[in-house]
Amino acid sequence: MQFHSLNKKAPNVSFAEAVVKGLAPDRGLYFPESITPLPASFFENIENMDNIDIAYEAIKQFVGDEIPEADLKEILADVLSFEFPVVPITDNIGTLELFHGPTMAFKDVGARFMARCLGYFNKDNKGHVSVLVATSGDTGGAVARGFLGVKGVDVVILYPNGKVSDIQERQLTTLGQNIKALRVDGVFDDCQDMVKSAFLDAGITDQRALTSANSINVARWLPQLFYFLFAYKQTKQLGKDIVFSVPSGNFGNICAGIVANKLGLPVKHFVAAVNVNNTVVKYLETGNYEPKASKATISNAMDVGNPSNFIRIQQLFDNNFEDLKSDFSSYSFNDDQTREAMVAIKSGNGYIADPHGAVGYLGLKEYDLSENEYGIFLETAHPVKFGDVVEETLNVTLDIPKQIQGVMDKEKSFTSISTYDELKSYLLNDTDYKN
Repeated sequence: MQFHSLNKKAPNVSFAEAVVKGLAPDRGLYFPESITPLPASFFENIENMDNIDIAYEAIKQFVGDEIPEADLKEILADVLSFEFPVVPITDNIGTLELFHGPTMAFKDVGARFMARCLGYFNKDNKGHVSVLVATSGDTGGAVARGFLGVKGVDVVILYPNGKVSDIQERQLTTLGQNIKALRVDGVFDDCQDMVKSAFLDAGITDQRALTSANSINVARWLPQLFYFLFAYKQTKQLGKDIVFSVPSGNFGNICAGIVANKLGLPVKHFVAAVNVNNTVVKYLETGNYEPKASKATISNAMDVGNPSNFIRIQQLFDNNFEDLKSDFSSYSFNDDQTREAMVAIKSGNGYIADPHGAVGYLGLKEYDLSENEYGIFLETAHPVKFGDVVEETLNVTLDIPKQIQGVMDKEKSFTSISTYDELKSYLLNDTDYKN
């Protein structure tokens, strides 16, 4: 499998090269040259398959022969070592829980898959690869945990000061070893712009091999398609058309779901549910894509004003605006609506949703499911990660799960920066991991 840059000004590369480089030299995102649908028999028998085999069949065409079957299945067994249950909320709505991994966020799968792939490709390399990543919330913790102790890899995480929850910050600042955190005076988009600039700065890349663990990296992005297959496996027997509502920030998760659909997964419609950062909502209304500065909300992992992966979604629909609009919708909700949804969900059956899941639920309500449709919203993080908001809104006290307890008493360690020049200076003077 070859991957090309969506800016179309860089050479095609292999899966391994795309993983190691992260971003193409022309600043474009890598995209697979082709997507071959899986045979109909795969979906006819999916309920009889285990998750490892499902994931292997779905991802193998993108990895190709660069990781042998036995090694790839071993990686998948390690990555998918927890459950992905669909929990009923109402008669026609369920939530796909993606928070049963080590950092209790959906990004555990992508981060762990990329870490293991990068470790595999780097196993005979005596040099170091530096993973540079921006986070608006859960990415940082998932990447930190996924790459902790991986040989030949160090991680530098940029996150916006005051715009991630306390638990999220602890998950990315307390691990030590090969994990380092930079607290940025700005918003997520500033962090993301710094990361992209660093990749294209020869003054850095000549001295330090960089790659990204954001969803711009194909090994972080593509494995997220597994969730949608696992959800279909559990709900196929309902005999209804499936509508997925995905809380969306950088749009990598929903983009991977559309890849699953291109592989043949039966999906009636995709809803990108967003908070007040409504760039894509406005695009679907006007046809004009106008990025804007992100605004802070209680669903902070979605506070993205210029979602990187939307260009991939456009490519999946061959840049046909009308085709995109027929299969894909996006709705925006403010914090008051989000809190009201959290209350409504709990009042209905006692389920406690985090703010991001609540936005996903609102997406299904706005879409207005028909009698023959079943809606699934993605619960992307455990409510405890946004404990202050959840407890205040629902008047509950949340227990701290064991995955979170381990970081609560550790001291945070980070370096504060404000500008790209400070990031560059940090990378050039961090001599521990230079090649």
